[in-house]
Amino acid sequence: MPTTRRPRADARRNYERLLAEADAAFREQGVESSLEGIARRAGVAIGTLYGHFPSRRALIGALLRDRNAALFELGDRLLAGPAPDALAAWVRAATAHAATYRGLAALIAGGLDDEASELHASCVRMAEIGERLVARGRESGALRADASGADVTALTSAAAWLHEQVSPAAADRHITVTLDGLAASP
Repeated sequence: MPTTRRPRADARRNYERLLAEADAAFREQGVESSLEGIARRAGVAIGTLYGHFPSRRALIGALLRDRNAALFELGDRLLAGPAPDALAAWVRAATAHAATYRGLAALIAGGLDDEASELHASCVRMAEIGERLVARGRESGALRADASGADVTALTSAAAWLHEQVSPAAADRHITVTLDGLAASP
C-alpha cells in the first residue's frame, strides 16, 4: 500500500517563501517578474523554484488557488440565489480577481483556450459561471436575447486591463456602461 509522505520541513518553508516572494514581486512588477529574482528573494536557487513550480503559470496557479476558491464560492452563491444584481456582482469580483497582478488578465484570457495551461480549469470555471448568470438574466428578461457569456468574459478582461493600466474607477465605469448595454430594453 503506497503512502504519501509529508514534505520535509525545509521544503515546505521553501515553498511558502517562494509563494510569498512571488506574490510580492507580482504585485510590484506584474506577472512577468523575473523568476530568478523571486528565487533569490526567497533565498533559494532557481532549481528549487522549478522543483516546486515547473512553470510560471504553475506558480501563478498556486498563488491564485485560495483566491480562485473564494471567487468560485461567490459564483456558486450568486447562482443559487435570486439576486437581481448577481451578474454585476460577479463581473466586479472577477475583474478584481483578474487585476490582482499586472498582466494576469491576459494570462486568464489566454488560459481559457489553452488546455495545457495550469490556469485552464479555473478559467473555464469562471467563464461557465458568467455564462450561467447571463443565461439566467436572459431567461428572466433582464438581459438582451443576444447577451452571452463571451460578452462577460470580454468585459472582465477589458475591465481588469483598465484597472491595472488606467484606474479602478475607469474599470468600474466600463463595467457599468457595458452592463447597461447588455440590459434588455424596457
